Amino acid sequence: MQRPEAWPRPHLGVGAAAVQAGGPAPPAGAGEPTGPREPSLYTIKAVFILDNDGHRLLAKYYDDTFPSMKEQMAFEKNVFNKTSRTDSEIAFFGGVTIVYKSSVDLFLYVVGSSHENELMLMSVLTCLFESLVHVLRKNVEKRWLLENMDGAFLVLDEIVDGGVILESDPQQVIQKVNFRADDSSLTEQSVAQASKYPTERNEAAWQFSHPKEVLQSAKEQIKWSLLK
Repeated sequence: MQRPEAWPRPHLGVGAAAVQAGGPAPPAGAGEPTGPREPSLYTIKAVFILDNDGHRLLAKYYDDTFPSMKEQMAFEKNVFNKTSRTDSEIAFFGGVTIVYKSSVDLFLYVVGSSHENELMLMSVLTCLFESLVHVLRKNVEKRWLLENMDGAFLVLDEIVDGGVILESDPQQVIQKVNFRADDSSLTEQSVAQASKYPTERNEAAWQFSHPKEVLQSAKEQIKWSLLK
């Protein structure tokens, strides 16, 4: 039996092209097999945070559904226009499933494929938000996010890596972020000590090879101390 014509799965910018063209979005699940689906670890397509004007503050894309920056920005703009004035937490748009949450002047989004389990996506969103509550000291808003952007990226990297969900427990995420921060601090201290040691060693070597200059300097210091 001939297979009826269907919308293709968003791939290599197809979803983005439909969004930019202003045409109808492919229906959820169209063009995909209807039988049992093989489970996949690659469940997250993108995570991004926008301000209350729809401008990007943080974003990571994990596949080639929206391969270019232009397509990503157009997608984010359309998603913001569709979700910023609604009280819902889930949207189906452009052949993808989106879960989102607002906080003061921020909008947090997690994007999965049209067949993805919404509860799975929501667990990632909740973990991201709760982790940011800790990192930003309960001030989940634009100003604090911009001042702690490195910490926000560390949080996201501990939750999702390459589209694979690594962690959905915010307590575990914070522990790992703190460990990485402490490790980075120790590395910086080691570098500073390593750079300081040659200076001290070179100074000692110079004193050893210039005894007359060292003696003269000592005499001058004694002289000035007596004159005070």
